[in-house]
Amino acid sequence: MDAIDVILTRRSVRKYTDEGIADETIKKLIEAGVSAPSAGNQQLWHFIVLDDKDTISKIQSFHPNAKFLKEAKKVILVCGDLNLEKFKNYWTLDCSAATQNILLAARALGLGSCWLGVYPREDRIENLKKLFDLPENVIPFSLISLGYTSEKQEKVDRYKKERIHYNKW
Repeated sequence: MDAIDVILTRRSVRKYTDEGIADETIKKLIEAGVSAPSAGNQQLWHFIVLDDKDTISKIQSFHPNAKFLKEAKKVILVCGDLNLEKFKNYWTLDCSAATQNILLAARALGLGSCWLGVYPREDRIENLKKLFDLPENVIPFSLISLGYTSEKQEKVDRYKKERIHYNKW
């Protein structure tokens, strides 16, 4: 599948098969994440890979959209390290780009995935900081659920000509 097909067919997937995900596949996903652009090349991200069902169930207890995580084979928590910030407040953009790269790489590798928002919800941030004993300078940004899926991911036409502007509004 070429890059455009990956982008046009990626969908949020919340149902997964029982098939496990190899460590090498997770490594490829993280490599895609760290290949994202970042402000001034600051690369301030950290990743926590989760497959412990007890830990994942604790996330479900405080994140209102995380109930389906029980089906995920792996979950990646993307975090930003404010001590590595060169350009103030760009960390959210950097972590967004890393998250998107992982989602697209998952699609390219035949996985289903879903982005669960954490930042800027203070309750989610604080609960994840406590759960993982994160340093004060490390802010949880997003959760990515992963697994193989039998759901079809097909192109949906989202192009809206009326929202495309050239040289002026």
